[in-house]
Amino acid sequence: MAKYKIAWLPGDGVGNDVMEAARIVLDKLNLDAEYPHGDIGWEFWKTEANPLPDRTIDLLNNTDCALFGAITSLPKEEAENELIPELQGKGHIYSSPIVRLRQEFNLRTNLRPCRGYEGNPLNYRDNIDLVVFRENTEDLYVGVEFHPLPDEVRAAVKKHNKKMARFDSTPGEDIAVSLRINTRNGCRNIITDAFEYAKKFGRTSVTVVEKPNVIRETSGLMVRTAREVAKNYPGIELWETNIDAMCMWLIKNPLDYGVIVTSNMFGDIVSDLCAQLVGGLGFAASGNIGDKLAVFEPTHGSAPKYAGQYKVNPMAMLLSVKMMLDWLGEGDMATRLDNAIAAVIKEGKVRTYDMGGSNTSLEVAEAVAAKL
Repeated sequence: MAKYKIAWLPGDGVGNDVMEAARIVLDKLNLDAEYPHGDIGWEFWKTEANPLPDRTIDLLNNTDCALFGAITSLPKEEAENELIPELQGKGHIYSSPIVRLRQEFNLRTNLRPCRGYEGNPLNYRDNIDLVVFRENTEDLYVGVEFHPLPDEVRAAVKKHNKKMARFDSTPGEDIAVSLRINTRNGCRNIITDAFEYAKKFGRTSVTVVEKPNVIRETSGLMVRTAREVAKNYPGIELWETNIDAMCMWLIKNPLDYGVIVTSNMFGDIVSDLCAQLVGGLGFAASGNIGDKLAVFEPTHGSAPKYAGQYKVNPMAMLLSVKMMLDWLGEGDMATRLDNAIAAVIKEGKVRTYDMGGSNTSLEVAEAVAAKL
């Protein structure tokens, strides 16, 4: 019996390509694991009106962790049109399976490291080493939304906030509302994770990124909680900045920052910016981490036009494997893989198109495996 059971979730498009690349490296590492396949993605939405079937939930309840490739998502009306004819007009509404996974298993911490590897021609600046902690289950991604706006919701909001009166003349069918929901517990958990990381790895500051001067209650709760948590870490400074200013400062002075913590939507945005500083989404790994399960994935999309061409950069996927190995406690394997990735990037002999090369995803994975 294998030591680990790792759910294998290729998903859509190039998710399948980069997962093949991951398997080349995992087999070379000889990780003692089995990889049961899980159904997830657009094909299951089209044929079952469920991109995350219950059988996959059952699988994940009986695994140590999961590797996930990529997912295709479309807006509500377009998703409805993609259903097979017998499922259309039945009231099915598409929702992202990765967002559901995060909420179903309380994968509350989204960890996104962004490191500039030596020799990468896409680095914005050498020595960038950023880690973004993104709250993963709350905020606008909860999915509490209304369109058209029901009269009773409008009345309830207006009762508690007179600013709603400015929309009195706007009919409900012309108003869409999304609720931003942050909880004190959710804020405290992600901020504590960020400070614990800073403490463990000798980082001297944690930067909380929000917009409390305008979004006073939800961003305000995040910042106030950060100030409370920071009192428990006297050796680590708490820096506070607004999301718009942070985007500017990261471009101007990326070496000033190490650990960034923020809410779900802002984390989604700022982590992509950080990824571009170190070469783009082809180098952007992530871990969705809960108390009992973790799902590791590259943050790039499914890129349907490249599916099956083995064209995209697999480094984000391989770095996600490295994160998974660390999480499993296989620190030696994780270090070996990280060193192999760094060596291939530094040599620059094997590169995908985004780095100015012509190698395939699998050839990059084979070059990394050779270094192991």
